[in-house]
Formats: sequence, structure tokens, C-alpha cells
Amino acid sequence: MTFAQRDLAVAPASVPANTGPVRIRARGLSKEFEIAGKRLTAVDRVDLDIRKGEFVSLLGPSGCGKSTVLNMIAGLIPASSGTIELDGKPLGAGHFSSKLGYVFQRDTTIPWRTVKKNVGFGLELAGVDRASRDRRVNEAIQQARLNGFENAFPGMLSGGMRQRVSLMRALVMEPDILLMDEPFGALDAHTKTDMHRLLLEIWERQHQTVIFVTHDLAEALTLSDRIILLSARPGRLKEEFVVDFKRPRDAVSLRETPEYAELFSRVWRSLGEEMSKVGA
Repeated sequence: MTFAQRDLAVAPASVPANTGPVRIRARGLSKEFEIAGKRLTAVDRVDLDIRKGEFVSLLGPSGCGKSTVLNMIAGLIPASSGTIELDGKPLGAGHFSSKLGYVFQRDTTIPWRTVKKNVGFGLELAGVDRASRDRRVNEAIQQARLNGFENAFPGMLSGGMRQRVSLMRALVMEPDILLMDEPFGALDAHTKTDMHRLLLEIWERQHQTVIFVTHDLAEALTLSDRIILLSARPGRLKEEFVVDFKRPRDAVSLRETPEYAELFSRVWRSLGEEMSKVGA
């Protein structure tokens, strides 16, 4: 049965995508920066609830504070005001949790370490014994279809392959929550689709809680259970959309369905309003 033949009815935006317990809760989250002596509000009073096993995309125009929200959740930068909780406990800047994994936008492979040693870097730092480390790294390399490149250095790999290494370096740590900051933004369309397939395959087996930052609406619709749309700067929560397409999903055939086209149009109208403000 193809995706076009399935019932892919889109639920109303008011219906929650997931009814599991809340893993991450933000209330009144704001961030200001000082630039050339002036105060700039990047994020303004954002409230978020991210539930267990949910795949949520933060979408919005360039400069709306998507990555800033993610970095506050990760504890990489402090919030100017507001609170963040992880499993009901306060989470602040500098308080890193082993429950969180982070995949950055830029290629973060270490040039002088092989694929195998890059993937296992976090496990090595965590003091995981050699036998366990090798087993987990070999499994990750198999999952990412990097077989045969275990001893290759990043300079010998394509951009897509390096991003697979970065993804598996985060996943091999077995985080409960995966934070992803436009990880496929620099890839060409074909490679990006391959990465979507890989991520969907892994997520559908492991069901981590994922917060995924993107400016690509097609990417958000392909991957997510829910899309949180931020306004143009200062970033405020403008609207939420449930992405109620059945899983498992195929990254290509899903986009050929009328249900996908309908939801794309709805979200695009709202996103376009914010993008026009940036260009004004």
C-alpha cells in the first residue's frame, strides 16, 4: 500500500500530537543580547511543552531565535528570563545533562580522528570500556551505512557522510533527548533526503524525544509530529501545527500526497507572513 492510498488525515492544530509525559517545559523563555551597546531581544516569552517520544520542529524565518531557544534548552547559553525544566527539574546554563545529545549545524568531525574514533569520541570521554565502546560504535556505523569507511578520515568523506558521523556520535551515547540545529542545512537536496530517511529509520526504532531546528518547511513536515512556528524577531510562539501523517513514513512518497500538500499550504501561509516581515 502506498502513502497515497493511506488515510493521512491531518488533525486540527489544537489537538496534541502526543499525550506522553512532558520531558521539557519552558515558561516565559526570553533572551536578550547586547550588540554595539544596544539591547536586542532575540526570543520573547516563549512557552513550550515537549513530550516524551515526540519529534518537534522549531520553524521560522532567519533570525527568529530558533537556535537560541535550542541552545538555552541545551544549557549552552543562559536565558535572560523564564524557566526551563527537564523532567520537572530546573535546567539552566552550564548544567549539562547526560540525557541530552546535540547535533550541530556545522560539520564537527575531528579531522585527525578516523570515522570509528570520531563516532566513539564521547564514549571514550565517558570512560566506557573498550569492548563495549567497540560494540556500540560498530553498531552505529552499520546503522549509518558507513561500512568500509571505519578507518577513513573526515577529509576523505563527502559532506553527507561527515554529517552521518556527527549524527551517530550523538546517538551512540544513547541520549533520551536529541537536540538538532539545522543539521542538514548545508547538504544538497538528494543527500538531505538520504539523511531524512536515515533519521526516520533510527527514530522509528528508538523514539527519542527530538527538538529539530529548521528553516525548511518540507523537512519539518517530513520528520515531525508537531511544528512550532516562531514569529519574526523577536521570536514569539506564533502557531503550532500537528503533523498527523501515519508512520512509518517514506521521505519521498509522503510529499506526493494531497494531505501533505494541504498542510504545506497551511503552514506556508503563516510562515510567509513572518518571512515578509523580515524582508520589509
